[in-house]
Amino acid sequence: MLSYPSAVALSSRTLNHLADLVRAERTRRRGRWWRLDADRQALLALAHLRNGDTIARLACGFAISVTTAWRYVREAIDLLAAHAQDLNAAIRHIGRLAYAILDGTLIPIDRIADQRPYYSGKHKRHGVNVQVIADCAGRLIWASPALPGAAHDLTAARTNGLIEALNRANVMTFADKAYQGAGGSIRTPFKRHRHRPRLSRRQKTVNRHHAKIRAVGERAVATLKGWKVLTKLRCCPRRATAIVQAILALHHVQTSRNPG
Repeated sequence: MLSYPSAVALSSRTLNHLADLVRAERTRRRGRWWRLDADRQALLALAHLRNGDTIARLACGFAISVTTAWRYVREAIDLLAAHAQDLNAAIRHIGRLAYAILDGTLIPIDRIADQRPYYSGKHKRHGVNVQVIADCAGRLIWASPALPGAAHDLTAARTNGLIEALNRANVMTFADKAYQGAGGSIRTPFKRHRHRPRLSRRQKTVNRHHAKIRAVGERAVATLKGWKVLTKLRCCPRRATAIVQAILALHHVQTSRNPG
């Protein structure tokens, strides 16, 4: 099999951060022999997450077995996920913002045996539901644990404690029609229904301004899906949460001015 050098569009700071986590874990486990050093293992994991390179391709490029490559990537993801920001820390950050933007996105997956919970009728495909919070500039702040794709956005946000946390912190949050009924500080557009078949001119104006604000939040979803491994997960969907949390941890390292 042929191999070739490639590039990963991440800073050396991100690589060093993950390599330090790997070294600390190896010291804790007191391992004596490794096929790759900590820097190479970190690079292996970053190539998988950022570029979406398959485990088989990475195994060839790094001259290791597929089993070893899979184990190294899994270990790195679990280390990063353990250091990801939790909801409480995210809410403390969000509480200092003028307002936040909440949106849900579907991460596609392969079909599995128990496929019904993962089929999204809205998107007409199988996947997992991830809730994303952005600031007023569209920067990614937090991403929730993944739930089966059949979950409604409002249900997913409530299950993850997101609605309760935002309302408790009294953070004004703009969301789409899927979150109607959230109440509290969650702002949703006006929606036509049986008792209101037509919207007034004022309501239509409010909806237009609301849509302009929410549109900025799409940047956060694009930032998350810029990690090509999320183009389509080819692993057990139960691993989706760890992968999303690992990406969130790396994103904060990549964008933080003071990572220490």
